[in-house]
Amino acid sequence: MSHTQITVDKGDGIAIITLNRPDKMNAYTRTMGEEIMAAMDDIDADDAVRAVIFTGAGERAFCAGADLTPEGGGQIFSDGAEVESLSDDRVRDGGGLLTLRLFESKKPLISACNGVAVGVGATMQLAMDIRLAASHARYGFVFARRGIVPEAASSWFLPRIVGISQALEWCYSGRVFDAEEAKAGGLVRSVHAPDDLMLAARDIAREIADNTSAISVAMTRAMMWRLMSADHPMEAHKIDSRAIYRLSRGTDAQEGIASFLEKRKPAYPGKVSEDMPDFYPWWEQREYE
Repeated sequence: MSHTQITVDKGDGIAIITLNRPDKMNAYTRTMGEEIMAAMDDIDADDAVRAVIFTGAGERAFCAGADLTPEGGGQIFSDGAEVESLSDDRVRDGGGLLTLRLFESKKPLISACNGVAVGVGATMQLAMDIRLAASHARYGFVFARRGIVPEAASSWFLPRIVGISQALEWCYSGRVFDAEEAKAGGLVRSVHAPDDLMLAARDIAREIADNTSAISVAMTRAMMWRLMSADHPMEAHKIDSRAIYRLSRGTDAQEGIASFLEKRKPAYPGKVSEDMPDFYPWWEQREYE
């Protein structure tokens, strides 16, 4: 698969997606978004990939926001056309299309933020599961300083991650803040020396790839993200009951128990592309509404 604004490296169960416009501080364009989404389609279909790490090329930036220059596509927030209906697809935010695709991922997503991350550079990371930062990383939800509003579905993601008060403070002010404040506010898991960032991200990915069932992880990701907004814990009980029932009778559960009793590393045979429970994706089935 050919890419012009990202690179994708796969090996030993881990895929690394690198935003690759270092001369532009990896500023975001529609092309970049489309390439990330296409890469995710490929990764979700590849059973050899167990975890995904996102980072930026160069030493300065993860992603310095949308590229507003003519070279970057100019009208990044819309195509500039007048529309009669706000349901027109041309109104849809490109960053939101990206985060919605990341939300649908069957693989765990890890962000290794290696520098500046403002605007969509920050909001795209909200749809990732585990966020790490280099000590010189900077974040900014700068939309109020640009006369617009938070995009990329961040009004849904950010309060769920950091709480409503912290989310509002960062978005009201639009100020740029450092990695330590991001950690204190719950946005990132940990802060690392620049040379240690990718090592730490790989360690997390390696722990997942080496020790867990891909089907279990895919189901857990879907359940955690989707059920935290349920009106009552009964909704979670319905799904996890079905999941336990189905998975406990599968080959991965058999291997998990056998490897534990035999005190060896597991070798789970299940494939996300073929062996997900029959009720997945339950949110698309009327029976489970």
